[in-house]
Amino acid sequence: MGKNEFLDAPGHSPSMSGEAEKQIGLLLLIFALIAPLLFATCSSIKIVTLKDPLTPEEHLNLGVAYERNGEFDHAIREYKLASKKLSLADFYLGNAYFLKNDLEAAENYYKKAMKKDPENADTYNNLAWLYYTSGKNLDKGEKMALKAIELNPAKKTIYLDTLEKIRELKRLQN
Repeated sequence: MGKNEFLDAPGHSPSMSGEAEKQIGLLLLIFALIAPLLFATCSSIKIVTLKDPLTPEEHLNLGVAYERNGEFDHAIREYKLASKKLSLADFYLGNAYFLKNDLEAAENYYKKAMKKDPENADTYNNLAWLYYTSGKNLDKGEKMALKAIELNPAKKTIYLDTLEKIRELKRLQN
């Protein structure tokens, strides 16, 4: 050991002045009072992502996966993120809301999808099917199904099924 150094005896601590003890006691009291506030705010810290790590296509695919699992709210969230860049996402939003039985929202998204992509025959067919299942706007539904057939004759048999069901329901309602 060097000059002027010594070991304290076991159980012996250097003495403190009364003023220093008061200051330490006050600091401990202040810490005890503010610690719950500090820790409470830590649990409410949120991480903000400035750049979305997923592409719109990836959001769309993730939405499809959620939809297949019946997790429609999660699917809708993903489709909305995709819709910022992909017009097709509005069509998927219409489908998800239709599956949730929110026909008003589904109709709005199908119409939005038609405005963005008026050549998507599936959108016309799905809106026609929505009108059929609700039993309302059957004249509009018939026009939508006919438009779907016109836009995509390759899927004519699918769209004809929608058209025939609408026409049959119209006959039953008259």
